[in-house]
Amino acid sequence: MMPATATLASREMPPDPPAPAVNPNRDMEMTYTGNTGNDMGISTMGFRSAKYNPSEWHETNYAKYYQSFVDRDNAERVIHESKRTEKETRETTNKTQSEATKKLAESAKNIEFWKFELNREIGDVIDETDLLLAQKKRLENALRATEVPLHIATDNLNCRQRRQGLDLVQDDVEISLLKEVEIINNVQDLLKNTINQCEKQIRLNRDAKQNLEMDWSDKKEALEIETKSGALRNHHTNKQFHDGAAKFEEIQSTPESWAQFTHDNIARAEHERMASIQLRTLVDNVLEDTSRDMREQADQVECNFNKRLTEMEDAKTKLEENLTKVVKQITGQEKNIAELQQSIRDKEDPLKVAQTRLYNRTYRPGVELCRDPAQYHLVGEVNEIQQSVDALKQKLNDAQNSLKDLQDNRMALEKEISCKKNSIFIDREKCLTVRNRFPSRTKLQGYQ
Repeated sequence: MMPATATLASREMPPDPPAPAVNPNRDMEMTYTGNTGNDMGISTMGFRSAKYNPSEWHETNYAKYYQSFVDRDNAERVIHESKRTEKETRETTNKTQSEATKKLAESAKNIEFWKFELNREIGDVIDETDLLLAQKKRLENALRATEVPLHIATDNLNCRQRRQGLDLVQDDVEISLLKEVEIINNVQDLLKNTINQCEKQIRLNRDAKQNLEMDWSDKKEALEIETKSGALRNHHTNKQFHDGAAKFEEIQSTPESWAQFTHDNIARAEHERMASIQLRTLVDNVLEDTSRDMREQADQVECNFNKRLTEMEDAKTKLEENLTKVVKQITGQEKNIAELQQSIRDKEDPLKVAQTRLYNRTYRPGVELCRDPAQYHLVGEVNEIQQSVDALKQKLNDAQNSLKDLQDNRMALEKEISCKKNSIFIDREKCLTVRNRFPSRTKLQGYQ
């Protein structure tokens, strides 16, 4: 048996082996040959084979000593290694736990960063949606404001249908009114389409906001968990064993996909927000253009109304002047007719005298019935008077025809003046008065 050496954990030396015993009979066991007394069942024939000799006894004791030494030395070594392992594992565990706490703090910081970015973007999207809602309200106000101009233009057209005679003409006023109705209808269609675009963009903004809020809610819950986990210490009581917790879930995201998910949500929200900003700019331009077009066309209509009224006033004045002259001429013609009639009547007595003379001279007897110069003169007188009467009657007929034409012209002038007055009344009292209620440009832009 090899002697043991001292270990690092113990300075105890191993026991010395026993001294070898002297045995004269190396090949035989030691026996006792003396008197052993009477036979009492004890062997007296020598030392029994089941007994050990002293050297075996010493060796056995030494083996026990040495085994005790080896076991104690091994125990010391195990204790030493256990303490070293315990120290190493404690340091490793503390280091790993510290690193895990640091990682949890970094994770919480990353979550806090993205949570802040999400919260900022949510606020921006909410503000932008509120601004877009205000623009949509302006569009709705502007759309309602177009009902009044459309009613005014339609009413003007209907009123002008009551013009009479030649005044029922498709003049510049009517053309501009028809164009105004067309512009208003186009404006209403454009405003309705823009409102639909705003409603669609508002839905997209709210969807983006909902995605951000869901992500923010998950970040908030994750931050609470990370903060709670990072603050957990060994001396805390709210800890326990969870078998199977140390594993990777199949549905777990990677750090890259985790950050990319939030980045994509923010990017989509920013995209919708930029689209909303552009749409608000478009709304401003649409309201500016539509209000300008409607106001300019309204001014053009009023300008045409005033121009047309001036033309009709001028035409009415000239008609009235001509009517005055015609009436004066009728008076002169009636006086002329009366004078002609009087002249014709004045020719009756001379004609009667001449005809009576001729008639009386037909009763001259015999040769006295002579075609003398007196006879020629009387016949010529009768013919002359008859020609004068015929000429006067012709002039009387011409004067009467002229008078009839003048009277017809007077009636036409009076009717035309009445039409002009009716047209002027319609344009000035029925149309322009109503157009005073045309909305202002500010109202057409949806600010009221």
